[in-house]
Amino acid sequence: MQERPPTTVGQFVLALLGTLAMPALVIFMLVKMVIGIQNSRPVDTDPAAANAAVEARIKPVGEVAMKGSGSDAQVAKSGEQVVKEICIACHGTGALGAPKIGDNGAWGPRIAQGFDALVKNAINGIRAMPARGGNPDLSDLEIASAVAYMANKSGASFKAPEPPPAESSKAEPDVTPAEAASSQK
Repeated sequence: MQERPPTTVGQFVLALLGTLAMPALVIFMLVKMVIGIQNSRPVDTDPAAANAAVEARIKPVGEVAMKGSGSDAQVAKSGEQVVKEICIACHGTGALGAPKIGDNGAWGPRIAQGFDALVKNAINGIRAMPARGGNPDLSDLEIASAVAYMANKSGASFKAPEPPPAESSKAEPDVTPAEAASSQK
């Protein structure tokens, strides 16, 4: 049996201090790191800025905008514009069984149903085609113009509907208060 050298009191104290000092040193370093991270963050001292930041984080993802009437009336799109913006997605590729623009064979039976039936189907939707081609903002006039445009490109001779004449809602032109004051002198 081998004998170990005797442990002195000094060695024991050093071992004890090393065992206790190492975890204390690790804890001290972790605390310093957390405090450093906390101090590097900017502090929102202005309550208005903090409230604005909160409002920005919790605002709704989308908003609903209702169409107004009267002064902000939109100009009707032509049949060609509607086809190029909306209808071409399916009628340009034949997706979901849609007749391709220019395919007289596919359009022939549909054209035989008549213009009014085609417009009704386009407005209400038929088979895989959604109502109004998936765009609820299109007016009946725009739908009818698009149907006439596509059908005419595919062998029909439909007459596209004419937009109604622009209504003048005001009898007198817009006058600024300064112009009104100068005309009364």
